[in-house]
Amino acid sequence: MSDPLAVLDRRPQPGEPRDYDFPGFERTTLDNGLILIRCHVPGRPLLQAQLIVRGDAGGGATSEDAEVAGATALTARAMSEGTTERDAVAFVEAAERLGSEMRASAGWDSLSVNLEVPRSRLDAAMSLFAEMALRPSFPAREVERLRDERLNDLQQVMADPRRRAEKAFPAVIYADGAPYARPLGGVEKTVAPLDRDVLADRHAALLRPEGATLLVCGDIEGLPLDDIVGSAFGHWSISAVDPPLIPQAADQAAEGRRVVVVDRPGAPQSEIRVGHVGAPRRIDDFHSLSVMNALLGGLFNSRLNMLLREKRGYTYGVNSGFDLRRAAGPFAVRCAVESPATAPAVADIVAELARVGGDPVTDAELDAARDYLIGVFPLRFETSAQVAGALAGLVVQELPDDELDRYRPAIAAVTADDVRAAAQAHIDVEAASIVVVGDAAVCEEELRTAGYGEVEVVHDEGFGATEE
Repeated sequence: MSDPLAVLDRRPQPGEPRDYDFPGFERTTLDNGLILIRCHVPGRPLLQAQLIVRGDAGGGATSEDAEVAGATALTARAMSEGTTERDAVAFVEAAERLGSEMRASAGWDSLSVNLEVPRSRLDAAMSLFAEMALRPSFPAREVERLRDERLNDLQQVMADPRRRAEKAFPAVIYADGAPYARPLGGVEKTVAPLDRDVLADRHAALLRPEGATLLVCGDIEGLPLDDIVGSAFGHWSISAVDPPLIPQAADQAAEGRRVVVVDRPGAPQSEIRVGHVGAPRRIDDFHSLSVMNALLGGLFNSRLNMLLREKRGYTYGVNSGFDLRRAAGPFAVRCAVESPATAPAVADIVAELARVGGDPVTDAELDAARDYLIGVFPLRFETSAQVAGALAGLVVQELPDDELDRYRPAIAAVTADDVRAAAQAHIDVEAASIVVVGDAAVCEEELRTAGYGEVEVVHDEGFGATEE
C-alpha cells in the first residue's frame, strides 16, 4: 500500500502565470457627441455591443427621484417591449431572425443597452438595436405587466430570508433618504404608481448622445464600423430634456452602529450581514483592497471561511465583499448559520474584522490571495461579452485606459503591509452594523449582552406584531 504522504508530495504545484494582454481598443467621437469604442478580439465572431449612459450624465438609479424609486430599472426592462415601429412580438421576431439578442438593464451608476449578434448580421442588427435604444414605445399594457411582476417580486422578498437580509442591510447602514439605502428596483410605495408616462419621461431624460458611449467588441476586422454605427446612431440628436441631477449624498452613512433582528419565529437558520458603508471604485489602494478582501472572505481558504465553516461548522460558506460604485457602496460579510449559532457566528465575524487590520498577514495567505486574483484574471475575458463588460466598467467608473493592463502587476506588487493598511483604511469594526433575519427568541438576548449596542427587533407583517 502506497504512502499517502508520498502521494501528497508528488502533487502538481502551480506554475508561473502566463502573460496576458487585454485586447487593445480605440475611441472616436460622432458629431452628436456619442463616443464609439471599438475593440478587436480575434476569433470571436459573436459580437457584443453596449450602449452605456454613465452616472455622471444622469444614468443609473442614483439620479432618480425618491418618489419614483425603481423607475430606472423598470424603464430598462420595458425598452424591449416594443418600439415606435414595432410591437413587442414583431420586435422579438425581427431580433430572432437576425440571430441576435437585445436587452437593457440598469444599475446604480449606469443604464446599459446590450446587443449580441453574429458579425455577418451586425449592420441590420445595429439598426434594430438603435430602434430599441432610442425609440421604445413603452406600451401601457406591457408596462403594467412588468410593474405587477416587480410588485409580486417585492412580496416574495419579504418571505425569503436571504433576500430579506439583502433588503434590510442597506437601509441599516445608509442614512434615511440616501439613494443607496433603498433597493435598486424600488419599494412597493414607489413602484405601484409607475406607468408608461413616468418611464417615457425617464428614458427621455437619460438617453442623450453627449452622455453615452457605444462599445463594439469581437472580431470586427474588415467591418465598416464607422458607416454601420453612423447610419444607426448618427442622427441621434441631443435631448431637449434636462439631464437628471445627481444627489451629492448618495452614500451618506447612518449615524452609529445598529443591530437589527428581523424576527422569523421558529426559523431553523439565521441570515447574517455584518458591515458598513465601504469604498468607491476610484481609490488609490484598490489593488491592496482586493487582496485584503480575498484573504479575509473572498476565497474558500479565507480567514472567515476557514473559521466559521471549517473550524466551527456554523455554515456552508461565508464571504465578504465591497460593492465598489462611483460613490461608496456597502461592505458586508454574508452567511447563513443554524439559529443557535447566530450570536457566536456574529462574534467570530466581528473578531475577524478587527484582526485583519491588526494581526500580521502570513506569506501563505498573501500568496494565495495574489495568485488567485492574478490567475483568474484572464478567464474573465474569454468572450466578446466579457471584454465589453470590462470596458464598460472603465467607462462607467471613468478609469484610465491602461487600468486592465496594470491589474496583474499591481496585484503582484501588493505587500503584507499594504493589506493591513487597506484593512485599517476601509474596515471600521466599531462602525460595523449587524443585521440578522432569524428567530429573535433564540439570538436577541445573546446579541444584547455581547455589547454591540441596542438591539432593534422588527416584526414583518405576517411574521409577528409591530416594530419594537
